[in-house]
Amino acid sequence: ICLKFKSELIGVVGAGSWGTSLANLLSSNGHDVVLWCYEDELITDLDLYRENRKYLPNININKNIRFTNKLEDVFSLPYVLLVSPTQFSRKIIEDSVNFMQNNSTIISASKGIEQKTLSTMSEIVFSIIPDSLSVSYAVLSGPTFAMEVAQGKPSAVVVASNNNEKASILQEIFSNDNFRVYTNCDVIGVELAGALKNVIALAAGISDGLGYGFNARAALITRGLAEIRRLGLRCGAHNQTFAGLAGMGDLVLTC
Repeated sequence: ICLKFKSELIGVVGAGSWGTSLANLLSSNGHDVVLWCYEDELITDLDLYRENRKYLPNININKNIRFTNKLEDVFSLPYVLLVSPTQFSRKIIEDSVNFMQNNSTIISASKGIEQKTLSTMSEIVFSIIPDSLSVSYAVLSGPTFAMEVAQGKPSAVVVASNNNEKASILQEIFSNDNFRVYTNCDVIGVELAGALKNVIALAAGISDGLGYGFNARAALITRGLAEIRRLGLRCGAHNQTFAGLAGMGDLVLTC
């Protein structure tokens, strides 16, 4: 179902394959999008060819998307979508906190855990943003290859927020006929599922490389999900999250 919503101003941080794909999706949904790129030469290339030839080749980028290398241009907007690698996100947020609006919303589409601190993205964000700044946080995750989303193939994700109303708003912002968004309130569960599934996927790749076959891979996926769930529950996550899109769905896709 394609929902009706008003146009929003949205900054996207990170012009890799996933960031570019989501920027295109949001622009196609009628939103005003500014895409931040780290590499100056990539901005030149994007402007010239309207295609991310390095990270998302053969996909036309909507003409309404603007490109920038200034963090102020994106973090001053009401909605900021973080698609930067988790290991670099702390520095980006530290450099941008003074540009943030009160009552803005940060959405993380970065799947990872900071190596030095073992912090999730939500923990990184709220360790930096001062209490005087009222900022909402949400996480977007699920079984999604960037290229398939960019090609308009059917996909489904989950957006999690402690604020149910905010989650519903984001559901409308991202949803269209080919991209279905579900909501829940389990931020930590969705974050941990998106990060930890990569460990199991690496193990599945090793198993395949050793020639262990489909039985072993299925066992790894199943028991790997059980381990992810146990850790998630000890961290305060909800049990049902790991049976959903962010848990089993993303794990199966990646493996």
